[in-house]
Amino acid sequence: MSTVTLTINGQEVTVPAGTTVLDAALGAGHFVPTFCHDPAYPGYGGCRICVVEIKGARNLPASCVTAVAPGMVVETDSPAVMEARKTILELMLANHPVDCLTCEKSGDCRLQDYAFRYDVKAPSFGGDKKNYEFDDTNPYISREMNKCILCGKCVRTCQDVEERAVISFAYRGFKTKVAPALDSSLAESACVSCSRCVSVCPVGALGYNSLSGKARVWELDKEQLTCTWCEAGCLFDLVRKDGKVIGVAAKAPGDGRPLCLKGRLGLELRYNDEPLKPMMKKDDEFVEVTWTEALGLDDIMEKLK
Repeated sequence: MSTVTLTINGQEVTVPAGTTVLDAALGAGHFVPTFCHDPAYPGYGGCRICVVEIKGARNLPASCVTAVAPGMVVETDSPAVMEARKTILELMLANHPVDCLTCEKSGDCRLQDYAFRYDVKAPSFGGDKKNYEFDDTNPYISREMNKCILCGKCVRTCQDVEERAVISFAYRGFKTKVAPALDSSLAESACVSCSRCVSVCPVGALGYNSLSGKARVWELDKEQLTCTWCEAGCLFDLVRKDGKVIGVAAKAPGDGRPLCLKGRLGLELRYNDEPLKPMMKKDDEFVEVTWTEALGLDDIMEKLK
C-alpha cells in the first residue's frame, strides 16, 4: 500500500494514499469540527466548518473532501481558519432559534458545542428568519425545521435504503429546506418511522416524540442492543433515566442497514414498562392498533388459537 507523508500542525504524519486531510488530522489527534461529514457517507463537503489552511492553496479547503498529498503542510487552527469557522457559525446562528435552555438536544448539540469552543455568543448578521411550523404529525418523529442546518445527513441516510428516499432538499437559496415530496408533512409522506434520520441529526431539528420532555441529555444512560427481529442485526440504544428504561433510540445506521419501526417497537414492548401505544397508518391516517398488529403477529396469534 502506498503512503503519503505530510505535516499537520508541525507534526509529520504518514497515512495511506487517498486519505482525506480530515481523517489524517483526526488520526493524528488534532481536532477538526464537522457537521455534514459522516464516515458512512463520505465526500459531501457541504457545511465547510471543517476548513483547514494548506500552504500554497488559494483558499481554505474543506478537509473532509480534500485528499492528502506528499509534502502537504496543513494548519487546522490558524488565525484564518479560526476566523472562517466563527463566521460560518455566526451565519448558521443568524437563522437558528437560540432556545438552548429548553431544546431537547441541549448538551448533545454540535452547533452548541462549537459555538462554545469558538466563543460565538450571538449572531452577528441580521436579515430574514425562517418560520416553519413544528411538525409532530408523525407519532414517532418530530421535525423542527427552524433548527435544521442543512447538513444533509438525514437525506443521505434515508436515501441509502433501497426504495426509501422519503426526504430530500426542496426549493433553492434561502428557501432551501429538507422535506418529503411536495413539501408535505412527515405523516403525509411515505416515511416508515425507522428513525435513521433522527440518529444522525447533529442538532435539534429531529427528535423522538416518545422521549420528548422526559429528561435532559446528561441525565440519560444508554445501553446498546442488537435487534433480533430479523437477520439484519440493526443496533438500538435502550435509553434509561435513574435506571428506568424510558425509550428506545436508533443507533447511527451505516452499512446500509435498513432499521425499521417494528424492531424498535418490539424492543419498546420488551424493555419499557410504560411504552407508548403503537400507531399505524391506515387510509393515510395514523390510528392506534394492538401490539400484535403493530409487530405483524396477528396471523401467528390467529394460528395459535
